[in-house]
Amino acid sequence: MSEKVFALLVTLIASGGYATVALLMAIQSACIPIPSEVIMPLAGYALAHTQAQLILLATVASLASNIGSIPAYWVGARGGRPMVERYGSYMLLSRRDLDLVDHFFDKFGSITVLVGRMLPIVRTFIAFPAGVAKMNQLRFHLYTFLGSWPWCYALAYIGMRLGASWNTNPRFKEIFHRFHLGVELVLLLGIVWFISSHWKNRIRTEPA
Repeated sequence: MSEKVFALLVTLIASGGYATVALLMAIQSACIPIPSEVIMPLAGYALAHTQAQLILLATVASLASNIGSIPAYWVGARGGRPMVERYGSYMLLSRRDLDLVDHFFDKFGSITVLVGRMLPIVRTFIAFPAGVAKMNQLRFHLYTFLGSWPWCYALAYIGMRLGASWNTNPRFKEIFHRFHLGVELVLLLGIVWFISSHWKNRIRTEPA
């Protein structure tokens, strides 16, 4: 991430405030890979200057994660496994993926969502398989909030604590840029791996 892009994102978050953070976090929770590892540190840097503001920021982001996950959850819950099997080729999903979802939810239950919300990349896509697994919706939103809050708080805290060093410590700029570059690279590699590993084994669309 270049310094100009960094400055632009900070300006957008600072001018839009909590509403901008809520919008970005809702989008990334709707299976759209906008990394919270970028959003929340910048939000902590731009908006959090006290402990109370940090708590509020983490709470807003966690509630937004709940709101953003609703469409993906309901698509999975309403369509279920039959929908995925029918349109799996368009989503590059295989029956093995569905079997893994069933296995994890059968073995670990709702805790799958709680843990998934604390994991990079996984937290972005966990709502859809939770819907497919017909997880209780109230429990889904409760665990989404409980799993998202410490994640959002920790990232915002990093941004708040280290952000002050942006203009005073040249070495911090280099570290910060490498961190974001690493996040973006991992995300890109994850997408490439998913496409390459699922293309041949995707569920074929059967004629109606």
